[in-house]
This record gives sequence, structure tokens and C-alpha cells, in this order.
Amino acid sequence: MGLPSKLLAKGVEDMVRISDARMSGTAYGTVVLHVSPEAAVGGALALVREGDWIELDVAGRKLTLEVDEAELARRRAEWVAPEPAFKSGYQFLYVEHVMQASEGADFDFLQGCRGHGVPRESH
Repeated sequence: MGLPSKLLAKGVEDMVRISDARMSGTAYGTVVLHVSPEAAVGGALALVREGDWIELDVAGRKLTLEVDEAELARRRAEWVAPEPAFKSGYQFLYVEHVMQASEGADFDFLQGCRGHGVPRESH
């Protein structure tokens, strides 16, 4: 998640990047990963528009989209789920069956068959 060259050219050296990506590792800088629920299932990141303010409370482990509830309700009503990019194979299984990061980001069909839960800080 490098910074856009347009910003680098203006002297911006860091900015908060927020992603719902299921990934490990990152380039550098201030990055918030594994936001859930993901935008692809209608999570809050799907409702963000250019110019919106997002409050990041690191100590409180909280992101707040600073948009009033009426506007968020309007955006939710307009939101349409994206078409699946894959119809079969491992990528289809991944997209359709890996749970949200807040639930452990594991395959849902493996849940409960390993004999132990997924600790909160393991993802």
C-alpha cells in the first residue's frame, strides 16, 4: 500500500491507509488492515465517499465514519453488492467461505472442527 506518486510529488511522506483486505504484511507507514465487515458485503468502507472524515482511535481500537445516520441510511439503501469475480475454484471458495477478519478469517466450513477457537489477537 504505497502512497500514490501524485502525493509523493507534493511532499506527503505518510498518510493513514485503511483497508478491509485479508492480507499480512504491508509496505510502510500508518496502515489499518482487516477492517470488518468488508466493503464487499456492505461494511462501512462501502459507504465512504470522497471528502468524508474518518476518526481513527488507535487506543480504543475504533474507526468512526463521521457521516450522519440519515446520510448513511441513504447510502446503505443505494448500495449494491458487487458481482462475484469467480464462479468456481479456490478463489471462489476463498471469497464465499472465508469469514470476516473479526471472526478469525478462516474457512467457515472448518469452524468447530479443529478443537479450539481462534484467539482474538491471532489475525
